[in-house]
This record gives sequence, C-alpha cells and structure tokens, in this order.
Amino acid sequence: MGATKNDLFSKQQNELASMAKAIAHPARIAILQQLIKTNACVCGGLVEELGLAQATISQHLRELKNADIIKGTVEGTSVCYCINPEVWKQYRVFFSDFFKEVKMDATKECC
Repeated sequence: MGATKNDLFSKQQNELASMAKAIAHPARIAILQQLIKTNACVCGGLVEELGLAQATISQHLRELKNADIIKGTVEGTSVCYCINPEVWKQYRVFFSDFFKEVKMDATKECC
C-alpha cells in the first residue's frame, strides 16, 4: 500500500486522524484512564497497575508524549507523567464535533 496522500484531506481531517492514531491502542487507552483516575502526575506504578512490561509502558508513554496528550517531567531518576489539559480539551472538542448526532429520517431506508 502506498503512502497516505495527506494533501487530499483538510487540515482538520489530518489532525483528527493523528489524534485517533495516538490513542488507537488499548494500552494507551489504559494508560490515559489510569492518569485520569489518579488525577495527578504518575511517577511509576503503571507497570504494576496495568500488568504490562516496563518497555511496553515506556513505548506507549513515548507515543502519547509525542502526541502531546500527556506531559512528562523529570524528578530525580524517574519521569512523571500527567494529562496535558490543553491538548486533552482539544481532543474532546475534535471528537465531540466528529461524533455529532446523526439525524436519520425514520421513513427512509438507508441500507
């Protein structure tokens, strides 16, 4: 399969696709849910909480950080992570707009 032709799509479509890709793995969803549940910076504990290998957690944290959906700060020898509230809000707005209500005419068959 060839490279995606991003120039064929609007800026918003490309941004939404990038956002979806950033969270499109169950481990990343679990990490985000844990960060939200904790509602604070997490400096470890994700391995124990999620039952995944440290290398796997680190890989997914890196992807989430590259997408700016989480922030990381160095504290001693560890890196602490938390949700980036500005980007989180942007995700909410984009996905809410994308998943707007579909109004179907009940008298018409679609498929």
